[in-house]
Amino acid sequence: MNKNNKYNYEIRHAKNQDCRSLALLASRVWLDTYARDEVKADCTEYANSTFTTDYFRALLERPDYRLLVSDQAGVLQGFVLVNLTAHYQSPDNGYEVEKLYIDKPFQGAGLGRALLNQVAQQFGKPMWLYTWTENAANQFYRRLGAQQIGTLSFEAFGSTINNNVYKISL
Repeated sequence: MNKNNKYNYEIRHAKNQDCRSLALLASRVWLDTYARDEVKADCTEYANSTFTTDYFRALLERPDYRLLVSDQAGVLQGFVLVNLTAHYQSPDNGYEVEKLYIDKPFQGAGLGRALLNQVAQQFGKPMWLYTWTENAANQFYRRLGAQQIGTLSFEAFGSTINNNVYKISL
């Protein structure tokens, strides 16, 4: 656990009782990121059917996943989901940070950096992740010193989604 007195939040491993809040937080952040111009029915359906309490409970049971949260007096501000067995092209690029989601009111307070630092302390470095090319988070990762090591594209919602792949060594 990590306690940051300046912002009065605690970084800790997620618990079963966090799963309902995680589902809400993940849906909200996902929609804020990917449904920026308008909330379409298929986007809402995806968020609501994917980010469920059961989804997060199942992740907590998986031995290859770790889920850390930023908690301030019982309010979850953000989380990081790590897949310790997923590799991009080579194990030399480390394990995957599948999701780093910070709720909009708490963005810019250092939570993303703190979560990634805690992940690096607990699980080592480097780590890799991919993010949509139009995501504002690309600036955050570049400020952290992340190196772009590739791209990933896939089809979703009738469009090709292009992503940058970053390696982070912190």
